[in-house]
Amino acid sequence: MNGSKKKQGIYMTLAGGCLWGLSGACGQFLFKEKGACSDWLVPIRLMMAGFLLVVCYLLRSPALSRRIWSDKKSASLLLCYGVFGMMLCQYSYFKAIEYSNAGTATVLQYLSPVLIMLVMCVHERRRPGTTDCIAVALALTGIFLLATHGQPGQLAVSGRALFWGLFSAFTVVLYNLIPRGLMKSYPTPFLLGWAMLIGGTLLGILRRPWQYRPLLDGGTLAALTVIILFGTIVSFSLYMQGVKLIGPEKASLYACIEPVAATLFSAFWLHVSFSRIDILGFACILATLFLITLWGQEK
Repeated sequence: MNGSKKKQGIYMTLAGGCLWGLSGACGQFLFKEKGACSDWLVPIRLMMAGFLLVVCYLLRSPALSRRIWSDKKSASLLLCYGVFGMMLCQYSYFKAIEYSNAGTATVLQYLSPVLIMLVMCVHERRRPGTTDCIAVALALTGIFLLATHGQPGQLAVSGRALFWGLFSAFTVVLYNLIPRGLMKSYPTPFLLGWAMLIGGTLLGILRRPWQYRPLLDGGTLAALTVIILFGTIVSFSLYMQGVKLIGPEKASLYACIEPVAATLFSAFWLHVSFSRIDILGFACILATLFLITLWGQEK
């Protein structure tokens, strides 16, 4: 790989991560400034982004949709991915933002690599190694610092924020593991579009977003555009192109810019204050991702 392509891949991955962080901050903006809620935002985001991606693939390659829906096993996996992977992952993430802020919610979601590592240990019937144990210890330390600010017996964040943040990390495990078999036969953006449309439609039926009345003005429409277009379609496209150019291991490492970007947007745009203990907790959790990713590259 020449240097220019490597740099291009790095820049694309960083840009994708920053757009994901901006998407979370826009969600926080809608919750705090425009009277929106997750029950309104998430179904709209998933249905609109999913619709755009599905239509794109129906026009480009209609045979793909016919093939996946005509195979019962693939169709069942896609439905599970849309409901238990996509829908739960996105809903729990924005719920965590609603009860806290984009920075805290995104950092808590980034505990997912530790959970995936533990799941793989169970699946492969092996004991966690030294690196695994260090990663778990760092993750637990980060959660403790964020939740209590080092003072056991009192919560520094709401119990709801902590629950939804940790639950979102768990759902990311499902989001990553459920479609693994499908990804061998179908393009990832194709699966992403159908999963969003499935999850968004079901969530819309369950949560009925039409009954909510957030303030609909230019700021709301701009934030929605960023979340749906730039925070979903453009960001994912940039990230996947970065994966092609520099590989998934390095791309996942550079994607760590997402929680950093979400925290910076929360602090400088939405004026959320973070204490030194918060930053230390963030650092502990992010260190687990660096540790697991670098260890994975060395194996």
